[in-house]
Amino acid sequence: MAEQVMIDAMKPTDWDQVRAIFIEGIEGGNATFRTTPPTWEQWDAGHLNECRFVARVDGEIVGWIALSPFSNNTFHKGVTEDSIYISNRAQGMGVGTKLLKKCIEESEKSGIWTIQAQIFSENASSIHLHQKFGFREVGVRERFGQLNGVWRDVTLLDRRSTIVGQD
Repeated sequence: MAEQVMIDAMKPTDWDQVRAIFIEGIEGGNATFRTTPPTWEQWDAGHLNECRFVARVDGEIVGWIALSPFSNNTFHKGVTEDSIYISNRAQGMGVGTKLLKKCIEESEKSGIWTIQAQIFSENASSIHLHQKFGFREVGVRERFGQLNGVWRDVTLLDRRSTIVGQD
């Protein structure tokens, strides 16, 4: 399937399919503290306009990635956090690799020097994916939040660009 995967910019008209994959992540219990998906307006307001991508197979979206600003402070303008979700039917087929690679490449063109990821510590596949692209484990935030009444640990990873922010 990885050879058939096409990566392109996310459009507002993609929201229904993006939302459906977001819901799969919520239902899986290892992707987010959210228990309900945001509206398009909420999601759109919380993510940068740059670096929003979807993965398509035969025109159908099977994954997505987007960056959120770390802070509104101008001195943090190049620091972001990623969100990446892969449809259950496309897991393990290289979709995440293609999305994260594209996002990193485009983020550096947009002046982003750090991407961080906060991943449930049990989500080994997502942690491995990020490490494959040079993300390093910064630490574990123990009992970072509750999901359905259960405290969850979050592994914090980050990736510093070797191109941007080197001056």
